[in-house]
This record gives sequence, structure tokens and C-alpha cells, in this order.
Amino acid sequence: MAEVTGVRALTGAALEAVLDDVARLRIEVFRAWPYLYDGDLEYERKYLQSYRDSDRSIVVGAFDGDRLIGASTGAPLADHAADFAAAFDGSGLDLSQIFYCAESVLLPNYRGQGVGHRFFDLREAHARSFGFTKCAFCGVQRTTDHPMRPDTYRPLDAFWSARKYEPLPGAIAQFSWRDIGEEGETLKPLQFWIRDL
Repeated sequence: MAEVTGVRALTGAALEAVLDDVARLRIEVFRAWPYLYDGDLEYERKYLQSYRDSDRSIVVGAFDGDRLIGASTGAPLADHAADFAAAFDGSGLDLSQIFYCAESVLLPNYRGQGVGHRFFDLREAHARSFGFTKCAFCGVQRTTDHPMRPDTYRPLDAFWSARKYEPLPGAIAQFSWRDIGEEGETLKPLQFWIRDL
């Protein structure tokens, strides 16, 4: 196991400076189960533009020296309303009060050092500093009999529950990406989890 030497919140120019590294981490880490994402840098740069555009976005970076080896992102859910509004239809929730904790990616040989908790701690503190009352994220749903599911896979539900997140009934987003080995993109369901701050 390699050692994480620091985890810190990045905003503004510091956030912009690491976005290409975040893109590369997303491509590498999300190739694994359950995302199976066959990504490319051009798509990633377009996707991550929303974090440049939002004045309340954050990247929490995990470092080994000066090297970014993990990252998690967050921004107001309203900044992603076009992507997520349908998932929250009928929930009665005010999207302007929800902070969206997006991806958390960490290279495998740096796991098990509490970085996942630091990712959430710093994003939740950032959300509170802007007066948000809830945090939410979504995770991909795969069938238990999927042929690429590893025997050793352990879902993160217990970790998320320990952080006081709960699945929001009926709040399922639909996103398209190309799985490893597929010729084109297919829709995937992602379940939203939410907690009060």
C-alpha cells in the first residue's frame, strides 16, 4: 500500500489546475466494476466543465507528494438540474438546497487509509459553508448476475449508511456511457442517496 500524504479542498484556480488529472483518474478508476466505463479525455473535459463554471464547486484532492492520486467533486445540485431534475420529480425536495457530491475516485493501492471519509467530510463542510441543508450523490445499479461482476466485489452501501446517507425512493437518474467491450453507449440507472446536513 502506498501512502497518502495529504487530502485537501481545492476551489477556484486550484480546482481548475487539477481537472485534467481528475479526468485521467476517472478514466482509470471507473474502468473497474461497477462502472465499467470506457472513457476518453475529450469527453471528460466536457463533463468536468461544469465544475469550472460553478462558483460553489469543489474538488477534494488526495495526494502522494505533488501527485493527485484521488479526487472527489461536488457542486450545487441546481448546477446539474438538466441532468437530474427528472430523478427528483415528485420528491417534494427543493433542489436549490441540495449539494451534489459527485464522483469519488482513488487509485487502488491508496485505499484503506480513511480517504473516502475525508472526501465526504470536506465536501459536506463546503456545502454547509454555503448554507445547503442536504447532500446527495448517486451510484450505478448493476444486476447481481452481471457477467463482469467480480466475486470479491463489496458494495459501498454500508459505508454510505454509516455516513447517514439513505437511498431516496424513486430518485433514479439515467446516464449513458460506453461499457468496456461495448460498441456504443447504453443507459444505466443510478440511485440517489441523500442526507441532512
